[in-house]
Parts: sequence; structure tokens; C-alpha cells
Amino acid sequence: ALTAFADPAPQMRNVTKRVISYERPDGVKLTATLYLPPGYTAGTRVPMLMWAYPQEFTDRRFASQVSGSPHRFTTVSGASHLLLLTQGYAILDDPTMPIVGPGETANDTYVEQLVASARAAVDTVVSMGVADPDRIGVGGHSYGAFMTANLLSHSDLFRAGIARSGAYNRTLTPFGFQSETRTYWEVPEIYARMSPFMHAHKVNEPILLTHGEADNNTGTFPIQSERYYKALKGHGATVRYVTLPHEAHGYAARESVLHTVAEMLD
Repeated sequence: ALTAFADPAPQMRNVTKRVISYERPDGVKLTATLYLPPGYTAGTRVPMLMWAYPQEFTDRRFASQVSGSPHRFTTVSGASHLLLLTQGYAILDDPTMPIVGPGETANDTYVEQLVASARAAVDTVVSMGVADPDRIGVGGHSYGAFMTANLLSHSDLFRAGIARSGAYNRTLTPFGFQSETRTYWEVPEIYARMSPFMHAHKVNEPILLTHGEADNNTGTFPIQSERYYKALKGHGATVRYVTLPHEAHGYAARESVLHTVAEMLD
């Protein structure tokens, strides 16, 4: 034995954890880490939260690489979505959401690829008999929040969404974002199609927005959540917007962390 690390979260030791593999219709292989709550009874369908963060790739071979391991301790830090395991929820953690395309063209089919990846993940956990198809939520932080809002706009796979510190109007990041290097003036139609703000009228599931009032990430200034919230409210959506004083892009204060987790659970 070369190491003797202690379990950093022994309270999570009774959580069942496994890496699952599946495939979306275009042949791209996907993976995710499935967590089942303590005391889970095999064959029981439980509510599930899917927590993800999309990534761009130029080649489907790279997008299909397996990541994660079932042999690591379950670590929990900050306002972690894994804390919902203690409340009886299953968690599908980091299901791969690859956006694949040569050169600068990956985002040309962002919405289609995103929905296809999410549908493949949902179909897999439902077919395994662990998730209730009518009680699956989706969430994410930053670009994961952007993903969440898009999935609620362009699919009916999920019952609710949690979007933390996200960007929802890409015209406010006109010189590129993530791996997108084209400017708004070069491909305005791509910026509009990818912006949940432009599709706020399609959201018919409850969504929770949280944002640090001092977010210092240039792509996710608080105005992103403020304006998206107003757009959703204007169309009669069920939306709650929580702002966290003095918090930046990530949340650090004990009060903020605990409050965020309580809002997510509610």
C-alpha cells in the first residue's frame, strides 16, 4: 500500500456509486457517475438530479473518452448537489455532454447535440429502473447553468431546473465564450439560437436561478440572471431568483453555501 487516505466524508459511505456507459444516437459514447442514496432498495425508482457541464470537442473519439472512477472517495465541498443524496435523491453526476464538430463549427448544432446527450442519459437511468421518469431534474453551475436553461427551453425531459451563476444572453458576451471564438457579428444566428434568453417563452418547468451579487467572471455578470428572470416572469414561468451578497462566481460563505443547498432542495 502506497497511501492511506482517510475517507473525507464518512457520512456518504453508504452511498452506492458506479460509472455507467451509454451511447447517443449519433454513435458518440457517453459516461456518467451514478449515485444512489443510502438505503436504496434495488428496483425502486427514486427522484433524480442530473448535474452536468458541457464541453466542446473537434473529434468524437476524444468526446468518447471515459472519465471518472468508482474507486474514489465521495467528496463533498461547498454547495454540492451531492448533498441531496442524504435526502433520498439519486444523482447522475457529470453525464458527458460533448458538443462535437470540426474547427469552429461545433456550436452550429449545439442545441441538437445537447438534447441528444440529455435524452440518452435519461433513457439509460430510466431503463435501469433507478429513476422515475417524471421526477428527474437537471442542474449546473456557470456553463452548466446555461445548459440547464437550454434543456428546459428545447426539451421536456426534466421536471425542474437549477441554474447557478449562469449566462443566458450571448449577445452580452459578443466576442466569444467557452470554446466559441467567432464573434456575435460573424454568426449572430448562432448566438441567438444558443441563448436561453431568446427562448424564455418555451420554458414550462420550474427553474431556480442563483447568482453571486459580486460575480467577477466576465462572462457571467449578475445582469445575466436578472434579465433572464424578468424574461421568464414576463411569460408567466415558475421561476425563483436568489442573489447572494458579496459572493463571486463560486460561493464561499457558510451562510451562502447552506442557503443555496436549502434552495436547491426546496
